[in-house]
Amino acid sequence: MEIICRPITTSEFDQAMAIRIRVFVEEQQVPIEEERDQYDAIAQHFGAFVNGQMVGTGRVVSLGHQAKLGRIAVLPEYRGQHIGFKLVEHMIRWAESEGFHEAVLGAQLRAIGFYERLGFAAEGDIFDDAGIPHRLMRLALNAKDGQRSV
Repeated sequence: MEIICRPITTSEFDQAMAIRIRVFVEEQQVPIEEERDQYDAIAQHFGAFVNGQMVGTGRVVSLGHQAKLGRIAVLPEYRGQHIGFKLVEHMIRWAESEGFHEAVLGAQLRAIGFYERLGFAAEGDIFDDAGIPHRLMRLALNAKDGQRSV
């Protein structure tokens, strides 16, 4: 199975939204009005593709020197196949190539271990996002020694 992760085109955005709606709205019961927000218009969106079909998505929003990763979702039938990991790796590499100094994200508590394997560290208190408990996670980018491994 070949997994290709890349920025998506404007014409592919509806496919990414369909994945987000299926995962966040239908599966996790996030209100639809909270799923789509003002950042969709300014974010760089990404897709994970298997055999030419988008099966995962995520976005990066610029917050100055920080790249805020979010809306990371993989269709249920494609989970457990390393697709989400490859997608986030690609998003991190893209953020580094764009000169961001740090990546941040709000991780659902059940996903903290996943992001820790990618090098993120959790910090601060638990907070609620759309009725789901989260924690802030950070990852330093463009390390001076260039030895950060993903």
